[in-house]
Amino acid sequence: MIGVLFDILWIPIGGFLSFLIFISAINKSIGVRKAYVNLLLRIFEYGRVSIETASKENQHIQNPKTDDKQGVQLVDDADSKEGTNGATLITRDAVLLPQPQEPAPEKPVSSTKDEINFDFEKCLDYVKSGVEAIIEDDVTSRFEAEELKSWNMLTRTNRHYEFISWKITSIWVFGFFIRYVILMPLRVLVCFVGVVWLTVCTAAVGYLKDGPFKRDLVHKVLGMCFGVLSSAISAVITYHNEDNRPSSGICVANHTSPIDVLVLMCDSTYSLIGQRHGGFLGVLQRALARASPHIWFERGEAKDRHLVAERLKQHVSDPNNPPILIFPEGTCINNTSVMQFKKGSFEVGGVIYPVAIKYDPRFGDAFWNSAKYSMMQYLYMMMTSWAIVCDVWYLPPMYRQEGESAIDFANRVKSVIAKQGGLIDLVWDGQLKRMKPKKEWREIQQVEFANRLKSDST
Repeated sequence: MIGVLFDILWIPIGGFLSFLIFISAINKSIGVRKAYVNLLLRIFEYGRVSIETASKENQHIQNPKTDDKQGVQLVDDADSKEGTNGATLITRDAVLLPQPQEPAPEKPVSSTKDEINFDFEKCLDYVKSGVEAIIEDDVTSRFEAEELKSWNMLTRTNRHYEFISWKITSIWVFGFFIRYVILMPLRVLVCFVGVVWLTVCTAAVGYLKDGPFKRDLVHKVLGMCFGVLSSAISAVITYHNEDNRPSSGICVANHTSPIDVLVLMCDSTYSLIGQRHGGFLGVLQRALARASPHIWFERGEAKDRHLVAERLKQHVSDPNNPPILIFPEGTCINNTSVMQFKKGSFEVGGVIYPVAIKYDPRFGDAFWNSAKYSMMQYLYMMMTSWAIVCDVWYLPPMYRQEGESAIDFANRVKSVIAKQGGLIDLVWDGQLKRMKPKKEWREIQQVEFANRLKSDST
């Protein structure tokens, strides 16, 4: 039975894979993925309208304009913040909005007792700061999945199953079948073929003598291989300002996931720098190292800043080497903000090519929470998403100004990337995901708090 099924399916599947490799080799697209994404947008819009209509009907029945038990106003206008299920959430601005109450009658102050002069309003700023820090601070929220404005029919809800309508339920069931029964097996097969194809091609190219011919061939081979791998996640990538595409030097970009490398490699060839890995990432690293120059470090070597800087300078000084791709944040952020850039890559000198990458979370969350999910779990989530849709902006090259420190240069580049990508520019170190705040950071906050108390008391 299995043999008969294989005999029937191997011809269409083989033709499909051959077609993918062919269109990746000639760097062409037939528009199927874009049409698929446009169809998803229509379905999402229908779901959003249906959920909002059902929510308004429920509110009209229950009349929950205010929560009498909590005394907190709920936001239900068009600009309110919604969770992944489209339900209205209590926003930060609404936390400290108690129900207006009638002022209490003033009591006469006894002349026999000393009058106590206490202004309660002075405490509210500190209470508000504390509540905001508990609900959502500027750091830890960047290491969790981005909250959507409307349900994208990937998950049920953020609480429990809520019946909305038979149409929405039917669409979700049909989408579940498409993603898990049809798309996921095809994507796993394409990913496997893409990795094998990458390994074989880079091994063959690696035997060639270094020179212009090999560099041109590596560029075409890697573009073809990563084009096939992008099909494994139904990637739809739009590149902007291609005249600013880096050809040498250092390319820096905001970091959301390992997919960032795939997204940029589909359009150009880069050298990579980073720590050696095992498993799936290790296979890709060894395959890439056969065909083009990359800088891989052992765990102990990566902590030696001088060694890293020296090898980086050697790479950049050779005009024949492709631009080296660096993610200065040093960790994955959830694509809502850009966090502190490490200064190492900005001390080398030479030109810096900033690149801004922005993913559309409606089709799938590209953020890799490495503390929560392994690489295989992350790939599973990517292959069961609707698609990975993103925009890439190549920004004009930037140079370190005279008298400008490496830290100031890094912050200037970071602000440009944040502005172009529509991201929040934060000063915090992304490594706070893995470590406790430094002692001096806590002391700065303590001094600031003490100064505010002194100013209030005067």
